[in-house]
Amino acid sequence: MTAEPPAASVLTSLGVAYRVVEYEPVTSLEEAAAQRGISPADIVKTLVVRISDESYVFVLVPGDRAISWPKLRAQLGTKRLSLPDPATAQAVTGYARGTITPLGSSHVWPVVADSSMLGRSVALGSGTPHTHVLVDADALVRALSAVVADITGIRGGAA
Repeated sequence: MTAEPPAASVLTSLGVAYRVVEYEPVTSLEEAAAQRGISPADIVKTLVVRISDESYVFVLVPGDRAISWPKLRAQLGTKRLSLPDPATAQAVTGYARGTITPLGSSHVWPVVADSSMLGRSVALGSGTPHTHVLVDADALVRALSAVVADITGIRGGAA
């Protein structure tokens, strides 16, 4: 690796221990987890969600789960949410899809973390393609001042 990913320098400044892990491109969550030697639940996706044209939130979702839109709307107190297109997501975060992380984003948006990710180490996007940071989920949530809530359901199942 030639340069430290953006998330690493932010975690260092926050005093949160981490490890940078590079990986090869994969075609599925299960393949990604197997390649990294972790469970799918330990790969945390960062989704940027639009609340309004000027307001977004980062949502941290374990890989084995999916956003429950009714739960997330209730948590945020809004009736409408949407996922922005890739160009908008990059414009409001500074990161391309697949590398999005709340760490070092070009805009500081609130963070909502699903409660199921707590209590273990997780792999989170680093801001650089094919690179994750492994970090203690509880330390990450504290450092980000994230709201922790039940905002997901089983992936591929009913929310």
